[in-house]
Amino acid sequence: MPRRAGGRPLPAAAEGTRRDTRGIVEAPELLARVRFRRRPAAPALRRWVEHYWLIDWDLTQPYVAQVVPHPCVNVVFERRGPAGLAPGTGMVAGPASELFTTKLEGVGRVCGIQFRPGGFRPFLTPPRPLTALTGRQLPLPAVFGDGGAVTAAPSRVLDPTPEDARVAALDGFLLSLSPVADPQADRAMALAGRIRHDRSVRRVEELAADEGLSVRALQRLFAAYVGIGPKQAILRYRVHEALEHATEHGTTDWAALASELGYSDQAHLVRDFTAAVGLTPAAYAARCGGGATSRHDGHEGEPAAGRQVPHS
Repeated sequence: MPRRAGGRPLPAAAEGTRRDTRGIVEAPELLARVRFRRRPAAPALRRWVEHYWLIDWDLTQPYVAQVVPHPCVNVVFERRGPAGLAPGTGMVAGPASELFTTKLEGVGRVCGIQFRPGGFRPFLTPPRPLTALTGRQLPLPAVFGDGGAVTAAPSRVLDPTPEDARVAALDGFLLSLSPVADPQADRAMALAGRIRHDRSVRRVEELAADEGLSVRALQRLFAAYVGIGPKQAILRYRVHEALEHATEHGTTDWAALASELGYSDQAHLVRDFTAAVGLTPAAYAARCGGGATSRHDGHEGEPAAGRQVPHS
């Protein structure tokens, strides 16, 4: 059985976790300390929702977790402290550009909803551009109003002991918002999905032309439905791939990986990776216990200063 920091056994650590840990800095270290799962939403919600993510921890020593954010909105329900003593909270976290850093200590629980890029706007009444949420963390009532379902949601989601009951509460909360189908949201999600999975997508101009859009029309669509531009989405997903590769592989030819990911040269990958993670690729791989084989590893850097934020 895995053991948490401090020596006590961690029951069912990372049970049910999907293998995709893209965006999590030093994912094995985090998964050794917390119980982390991803669960699907109800079928009626899956067109908009990527997955639910559930984290429980009981730590004898604090741990600082870091994530390179996905280009999407998360709704986060959180309780830091023992059940019955610490209050539950709910917030909407818009698409972020900075490394997300949070300190976990004691006991706590998080139940999160990760929307597909472009999939959150159908839940807003009235609809409004996602740029209004970019880089922001807002209480649930500031986004959805202060109706009964909204104010009761944190306790309904966080209090149940059975995991299935928490998932059902997340489903109930989203269904209570009565999302409305929007063809433009569907198009934004499809385009973001193509950027994520198709490595041949390297330039905004080429993507726009291939989709029969002007560059400006593509940028407007992403501003309204995703909250960041298509160029930023391309860069973010490529950094995620580089981060996952560096975490999982002992040695990496960074020049070859840069070419594979569509970078014009290795220096561009090093700059983007360092800006997002706070370490050069070589320094990060070394911290994870690996190495790097390439002509130029970039400058060894110190970690960027952690930004303490109240939610993960």
